[in-house]
Amino acid sequence: MAEAVAAKSRTVKFIITRQDSPESKPYTEEFEVPYRPNMNVISALMEIQRNPKKADGGATTAVCWESNCLEEVCGACSMVINGKPRQACSALIDQLEQPIRVAPMSTFPVQRDLVIDRGRMFHALKKVKAWIPIDGTYDLGPGPRMAEAKRQEAYELARCMTCGVCLEACPNVNDKTSFIGPAAISQVRLFNSHPTGEMNAHERLEALMDDGGIEGCGNSQNCVRACPKGIPLTTSIAEMNRATTKHLFKRWLGM
Repeated sequence: MAEAVAAKSRTVKFIITRQDSPESKPYTEEFEVPYRPNMNVISALMEIQRNPKKADGGATTAVCWESNCLEEVCGACSMVINGKPRQACSALIDQLEQPIRVAPMSTFPVQRDLVIDRGRMFHALKKVKAWIPIDGTYDLGPGPRMAEAKRQEAYELARCMTCGVCLEACPNVNDKTSFIGPAAISQVRLFNSHPTGEMNAHERLEALMDDGGIEGCGNSQNCVRACPKGIPLTTSIAEMNRATTKHLFKRWLGM
């Protein structure tokens, strides 16, 4: 009973970096949210949305953010929480140091508050043709079977939810470079390993050898440490480094 009363009287302090428009300057506002057991950052943001008042009692507008699945699958709620890029839905209040500082990811243009434009990442996926082209709707018969070991490897790579956390963690992805980032490179490995996708493997390797491709990686390995899905991004980069080198020699030899 005493614990329930104490929990009811507790509050959680937030310092949120806000921005009214893509052109305006960022600023911070402080909020205090009533504590509830098993809260995550998203539930706290919902509380602020219901009652948009600052910690000093002053009125303000509701904080804008993006979310969808709320189970770390869609990647929409990526933001920087206490200095670490991560998913807000899996960031539990009880595991965070207070005051909890929340900011948008700086690698991507801010639209408003915590809402960012992840277009850079999706353009990178287009550049490397991260899909399996199948022309026509006619019956091609059953698809080719994959060995179990290869299927398991592909599954690990397919867990990418395009959250952008690896790009935020990478020091080589910023507004001064055109580096496509680790997510797109890992997707090249995924689709080039597919029995149908490997028919266009050379096109994806050519894209990686282009400006902003794999040569932009500085091997900091921040990406693999930050990835919420534990995808072996540095292994993918090493594999694609090897593949592009082989492809380059074959091109020189006219093979």
